[in-house]
Amino acid sequence: MSHPFKAVSLSFRKAPLAIRELLALDEAACRRFLQQLRTELHLTDLLVLSTCNRTEVYYAHDDDYSAAIIRALGDLKHRPDAGSFAPYFDLYLEPEAATKHLFEVAIGLDAQVVGDLQIINQVKLAYQWAADADAAGPFLHRLLHTIFFTNKRVQQETSFRDGAASMSYAALELVEELTADVAGPRVLVVGLGEIGTDVCRHLAESKSFASVTLCNRTRERAEQLAAEFAPGKLQIVDFEGLTEALRDADVIISSINRETPFFTHELVAHLDVLSYKFFIDLAVPRSVATDVEQVPGVLVYNVDAIESKASAALEQRLAAVPQVRALIASSLLDFADWSRDMLVSPIIQRMKASLEQLRQQELDRFQKRATPSEVKLLDEATRALMQKVLKQHVLHLKAACRRDEAEHLLPLLTDIFDLEYQASIA
Repeated sequence: MSHPFKAVSLSFRKAPLAIRELLALDEAACRRFLQQLRTELHLTDLLVLSTCNRTEVYYAHDDDYSAAIIRALGDLKHRPDAGSFAPYFDLYLEPEAATKHLFEVAIGLDAQVVGDLQIINQVKLAYQWAADADAAGPFLHRLLHTIFFTNKRVQQETSFRDGAASMSYAALELVEELTADVAGPRVLVVGLGEIGTDVCRHLAESKSFASVTLCNRTRERAEQLAAEFAPGKLQIVDFEGLTEALRDADVIISSINRETPFFTHELVAHLDVLSYKFFIDLAVPRSVATDVEQVPGVLVYNVDAIESKASAALEQRLAAVPQVRALIASSLLDFADWSRDMLVSPIIQRMKASLEQLRQQELDRFQKRATPSEVKLLDEATRALMQKVLKQHVLHLKAACRRDEAEHLLPLLTDIFDLEYQASIA
């Protein structure tokens, strides 16, 4: 009697960065994957979520399609060996487990940085892509709006989001720590994705960095970001001048979105590093090759290394976790009630149609012998009677749903109202 909602999840919980980056999806790939799963596997209530820490597919089907989804993901990423990655995936094959997992992901309970604000925006984007692809049904629409409402309550009623412990702020904390002994540290941000943009804003608002330079393939995006702050606060360099900017920078923060590393050993070796140079790689897949750290004087930090840098607000957020879990549990109960009601709504509609048909038949019998005023009175009286009869049965049915006993009541109601017959002549 429950909606067959399921989830397939590749996340930092099981999969190291080296695995996650092989199957990460950008927006265009997420949209293509949605269409592929919808048309080829005939899945509904689809949501494809891909962030630096996870790639997940939520779907509805009576059967377990996790193996097919993993194969399709491998095909999309040109990884014929994707089946061997199956042990790194978590499967949520019961609707209660899948809905709870999506709640915890979206709210930030299941995040590397607990309470990360960015994830709810990424879930909203994934929902928009699902809606655009006509891949979201009533169940997913209701679920996501319930999650967004719960997120608002978490924001307003708890200290779960107090402080700044997002991945981007954790990156700022790391930069501050690395440059604590550097006079006038020079920071270069390459690539202005969501996290890169947030890091730039943190850097611009910090008093620790007088020199912050942006480099983005689309200069207009860099100019828009720089315009948010006082003139000169954020400098801009074109890609043509990137090599010189790399030589000048003490810290390079990269969030370049591409399949292979942009910063290679050869590129960095030619920079003639004279002192320490720090690369902070926020991209998944990684944009800084693993052997770059072999260049003397170069240190590389990736997204997994940044997790430990979000400690300032973490204790307060962890203290609020029980309150957040209570809000989620309450929302899950309400959503479960709605979900069960939705499953019996077709039989309620058929009951209503059956009663209405009987009412019209009886009206037809008597209205020929009645005056217009009597016909009107009969119509009002029989309609009111029908509503009262229907209301009692609907209340009993919904109460049975909440007790998980509806399957015992449905056959009885079907016989009483001849619903199979009504459905056959509809």
